[in-house]
Amino acid sequence: MRITVLSGGIGGARFLTGLRSAVDPDRDPITVIGNTADDIWLFGLRVCPDLDTVMYTLGGEIDPERGWGRRDETWQAKDELAAYGVEPTWFGLGDRDMATHLVRTQMLTAGYPLSAVTEALCARWDLGLRLLPMTDDRVETHVVVDDPTAEAGRRAVHFQEYWVRLHAPVAHSVVPVGAEDARPGPGVVEAIAEADVLILPPSNPVVSIGTILAVPGVADAIRQTSAAVVGVSPIIGGAPVRGMADKLLPVIGVDVSARAVAAHYGSRSAGGLLDGWLVDEADAADIAEIERVGLAARAVPLYMTGPDAAQSLARDTLELAASIQAVGAS
Repeated sequence: MRITVLSGGIGGARFLTGLRSAVDPDRDPITVIGNTADDIWLFGLRVCPDLDTVMYTLGGEIDPERGWGRRDETWQAKDELAAYGVEPTWFGLGDRDMATHLVRTQMLTAGYPLSAVTEALCARWDLGLRLLPMTDDRVETHVVVDDPTAEAGRRAVHFQEYWVRLHAPVAHSVVPVGAEDARPGPGVVEAIAEADVLILPPSNPVVSIGTILAVPGVADAIRQTSAAVVGVSPIIGGAPVRGMADKLLPVIGVDVSARAVAAHYGSRSAGGLLDGWLVDEADAADIAEIERVGLAARAVPLYMTGPDAAQSLARDTLELAASIQAVGAS
């Protein structure tokens, strides 16, 4: 069984730990297509937050409290940069984490594409899966926010500034700059086309999954794949487990609910992207409505409170995929 997963950062990475433990990666190879629209250049370094969160999490070196960055981190370089008055001061790179960005930037400057750089970085960590950037091209998510000092009263900021510095204020639009001209990274379309199961984990539908889907060719590949395509709701009881999906879903006209996100992705039988959708037990009442839009749906525990819960969720996801395949084969 070949499994392909579209992933953002923390939620996707935690799901992947459960998935890796739920299957035999040698018999059931996993390919992850990671979001790169959160990427940002800081202090002359290329930082890839979502790719690194997946890499550190699966490599066993993620900071368990923050959910991002390296465990046992120190911040001396950050403090020294601040002492020199170097901006931005609102985004800090830890000393151990900085080594990753130095290597990445050195390789990019030498002419290697991001996909080759990511493969080289992952070789250190023994992830038990293959991690592919969604594209080798530069794509950056920008968010339009209010700014009374701007001539038009609004300005566009990089997603990292929106989230880290501004703490997710009211947004008016979200734009993955460069996405329309980007090409899927090497192996991305093939991983979708050749998959037996394709999973959309509980990552942000707007700035994680949404930006991957914005790369031309990715959504079409999902519509055409013979895989069973199953999604896991990032919304439980009308709120995101973490992050700012509740601030950004209304910007694209989607209510903050499990059923609304399911409808946003849509059923492949009606030109959408999904065959099945998992919701939390708190949203079990939504199942009938989700099924009416053409999706197989189940209510299971979605909170990934630890490794066992993440593994159980992964198994539930694979079981729903298997049931969809069984119906298709009958």
